[in-house]
This record gives sequence, structure tokens and C-alpha cells, in this order.
Amino acid sequence: MRLLRHSSDVPAEARGAVVAIGNFDGVHLGHRAVIQTAGEIARRTNRPLAVLTFEPHPRSFFQPDQPPFRLTPYRVKARHIAALGVDFLFVLRFDAGFSRQSADDFVDRLLVDDLGISHVVVGEDFRFGRDRVGDAAFLRVRGEALGFGATAVAPVAGPTGETYSSSRIRACLRAGDARGAARSLGRFWEVEGRVEAGDRRGRTLGFPTANLRLPDQLVPATGVYAVRVGVMDGARIAWHDGVANFGNRPTVDDRGLLLEVHLFDFDGDLYDRHMCVAFIDYVRAERKFDGLDALAAQIAADSAEARRRLGTAPIAGMAATRGTGASGGPDEAGEESGL
Repeated sequence: MRLLRHSSDVPAEARGAVVAIGNFDGVHLGHRAVIQTAGEIARRTNRPLAVLTFEPHPRSFFQPDQPPFRLTPYRVKARHIAALGVDFLFVLRFDAGFSRQSADDFVDRLLVDDLGISHVVVGEDFRFGRDRVGDAAFLRVRGEALGFGATAVAPVAGPTGETYSSSRIRACLRAGDARGAARSLGRFWEVEGRVEAGDRRGRTLGFPTANLRLPDQLVPATGVYAVRVGVMDGARIAWHDGVANFGNRPTVDDRGLLLEVHLFDFDGDLYDRHMCVAFIDYVRAERKFDGLDALAAQIAADSAEARRRLGTAPIAGMAATRGTGASGGPDEAGEESGL
């Protein structure tokens, strides 16, 4: 998949694409239905498949002082989109000028003149242009006039009848419902980061931990989780079961939110390694203990419970690689301006 950061000077091979448009935060099952519909049309018409998205997320632009809410930072979102077989990912900067663009200009200048699209696919609730006046009906009318097709994909509902949505996934994670979030995502929710140096207190308790600060994304419920941990080594990733505490560590220092991850049956140095942590299940809420002995006993109990829950959790979606280019991930060599 090639990443293109501008709509100008689009390479000839990307013009005429079938383009799925949206923010796609989380790349959940509803988003995948939109992109997969675009893929079906692309294959049927022998056209390239493209996704058009925006950075930063418009909500971050209009409400910069609000707490982090994103389910997938940009790089993670790009990787999940690449996994769907997309040929081109257009990532356009959402700024003051873009926010003032009319719906007519969005279609006429961006989609038609710059990208030369053959077909556009959006969710039924997609809105665009100044004052959000553009919608799926608008695209159909303009498409008939300008010579491109337009398809709107209805919201996708799960087995319980609830529509897959980013807002629902956020609500699940804030409530500690990791499995509920996974049902809408179609995979377990993950965070990534580089392991930072800690105080090594976990090692003295018999449970060495790798410490991560969450990036600029949604903050889930504090507490203890059963997790799967992907330790990255170049393009390869090795998964390990584990238990994690996300919170303020009230028993020892209470110095801000930190994700502390203990990998089961692992003996190695993780400092400064890049890791991916998949939240599988919520074990318990965070609480303060009367001393380190009580804390160590609870960690042992949490570890046993996490092992039990991981034994019943599916392992589908635990990729063996975080590849680039031909292996399915973002092809940075094909970018116009880099990530």
C-alpha cells in the first residue's frame, strides 16, 4: 500500500480509483464493510482501491482541549487499512482551510480534478464540507453530473443488534469491557509504545514488568487486564500471554497513568523494545494495598486469573509480522512526504 499525503500530482496509477472515504478511527467492523464494499467494486471494474482519510482527526482540530479519544493513532490506523488489501491511502491534512472547504469544492476539485475517482464509497452517516452539508445523497447527485459512481453503505449491526461504531467502542473501553470493544472492532484493542525504564520494583516482587506510557489515544478504565503482548523485532512480532496493570499505582507512588505489563514465562531484556499490548479481558479495578507483601500476593492471584481467561480467548488476529510494502503494511518508500 502506498501512502500519499497530498491530493496534487497524484501518480497516474492512482487516478481512476474506487475510493472509500471516512475518518475510520478504530477501523472497526463497520469501517471494514465500507472499505470492503469499495474493494468489491474495484475488483469488478478493474480499478485500484484507495482510502481517503484525514489527519488530525477533525474532532481533535475542532476540540483540541478535550481528553484523548482516538482508538487508533495514525500509524496503527494505516496498518489496519493496509491489511484490507488497499492499494493507495490518501491522508489529507485537516486544518482551518480544509474545514472551510465547501461540499461542492470537496467533490469538484478534490475528488474529480485531483484524484480523478471512478467511484466513491461512504457510510450512510458520512458528512463533509463546510457546515457538514455534503452527504451520500449529495455525492450521488454530483456523481451523476460528473461521471463517477457513488455508494452508501448502511450501518452494520452485530449479533445483539447494536450498530458497530467508534463511540460504542470508546464507551466499552472506558467501562473496562475489553471483550465488548473486541466484538465491534473484530479484533482485540491494542496500544503500542516503547518500553521505558522503571524503578524495577516489579522485579523485587517476583513479577518484572515492562512499562509503557499510552500514546495520544483513548484512556481505558484503570485496573488489571489479561493481555497478549507482541514484542517487535524488525518486521517480526512474537506474542506472549501476560497480565497488565493500567493506572496510577496507588500502593507505591501514584505518579500518573502507566501501563505495567508482566509477560508470563518470559526471560529477556525488554528495555527500549517496541511492544504492542492487546487488551483481552478486564480482571479487576485498581486499588491500594497495605504494603508490598499484599501487593505481591494480589499480583500472583491476578496472574493466575489472567492465565485462566487467556485460555478461553481466541488467538485470531495475532499477526506474526508488522510488515511493510509487499507484505501488506504501509509502503513508506512509496510516500510522497513520509509519515
